[in-house]
Amino acid sequence: MKIYEIKDNIPLISEYINNNEEIKGFSKDTRTIAVGEVYVAIKGESFDGNDFIIDAYKNGAVLAISDNPNDEIISYVKENKKNLIIVEDSIKALQELAIYKRNLYDIPVVAITGSAGKTSTKDMVANVLAQKYKVLKTPGNLNNHIGLPLTILSLDDHEVLVVEMGMNHFGELSLLSKIAKPTIALITNVGTAHIGILGSRENILKAKLEILDGLCAGGQVILNYDNDLLNKEAINLKNIITYGINNKSDFQGKDIKLEALTSSFKYNDEEISLNISGEHFIYNALAAIAVGTTLKVPIEDIKKGLLTFQISSNRMQIIKTTKYTLIDDSYNANYDAVIYCLKYLNSLNKRKIAVLGDMLELGEHSIKLHQKVGEKINELNLDLVVTVGNDSLNINKKITNTLNYHFDNNKDTINFLKETLHKGDYVLIKASHGLNFKEIVEELKINE
Repeated sequence: MKIYEIKDNIPLISEYINNNEEIKGFSKDTRTIAVGEVYVAIKGESFDGNDFIIDAYKNGAVLAISDNPNDEIISYVKENKKNLIIVEDSIKALQELAIYKRNLYDIPVVAITGSAGKTSTKDMVANVLAQKYKVLKTPGNLNNHIGLPLTILSLDDHEVLVVEMGMNHFGELSLLSKIAKPTIALITNVGTAHIGILGSRENILKAKLEILDGLCAGGQVILNYDNDLLNKEAINLKNIITYGINNKSDFQGKDIKLEALTSSFKYNDEEISLNISGEHFIYNALAAIAVGTTLKVPIEDIKKGLLTFQISSNRMQIIKTTKYTLIDDSYNANYDAVIYCLKYLNSLNKRKIAVLGDMLELGEHSIKLHQKVGEKINELNLDLVVTVGNDSLNINKKITNTLNYHFDNNKDTINFLKETLHKGDYVLIKASHGLNFKEIVEELKINE
């Protein structure tokens, strides 16, 4: 048993961890921690991870890193011969450990950010690269100042690292980029997500470009050339690779075909097929082709990686029931992502229902952007639109040519949909995470 008061000396922590064969990984959650892992006690807004250190030991932790252990914890450590490292700041220690670990690896690191499509692009890129390399990717959407370091600390004998980077304030991507030191930085788009915090799309662009702050010398930058702001910015950047559909790009998709559940397009006379539909997934696939080609994955393997790609839960997930088909995109929502989903829904040759909830974090732009969604719906050929929540009422008020209803809560929405949906309907379910639209999905899955 040892208690190390290391404070700011991260190299000493790293040396201790590297020399300890018992250590199998890192965790910040005592509920899922595995035997042999290091528990990092992190203080959150509503809890203090230091309070659960004893639970971590009982659940198998071989070491804990803490910035505020109380007397009970110190006594437990001594009595039970446990190992504890005391630091000034647990989050900073976690990040510094990740930097140390990253510097041990001379491998390609692909960092992905954007206003929409980060997770699906990350998963597509990883699946393409996995046809040739052993790949570690960000699990789920653990893309912040805690999730990214934990991902890096999971590196073992991997040959490529693919990380997703999220942000809603200036400075966040800069920090993540300097931790990950990407060799390839990919920006999917610059839209309106978090515009209520950052104030303008131009500011969102500046924040997204922070992904370049840690880019390795000679690193590659991959951009969606159809995005207006990225297109304009490209002239100011070096080592650029572009992808797109409408503008001439290094990796350009042509002859696009969108079916109900599949899609295809041509790239350099190669027929590319996806087991998912929607123009936005064509963009994601082009990004994956660009990364795969850069890292010398053969085209046949790239095609296989795209064809076998599986979408993450609650992100354009197609759920077929005996009565209707749910398009579950309930994980989150911003203006750009909602428009992508509506365009896909509109392309289907079925009865089309859109269930739309509030788009959050839009600040003073909220009314205008919700109204723009309503105006867009007027250009489409949907059969029914249901809006839910306070802000989405602004969508409803702008709809003039489509049958529409508005509800204040999920319960009333569920009851209405159960009575209204027909056999063969396609139902898009889309809202920001805070509205818990997963509840609607689960109820419609169970109670057909």
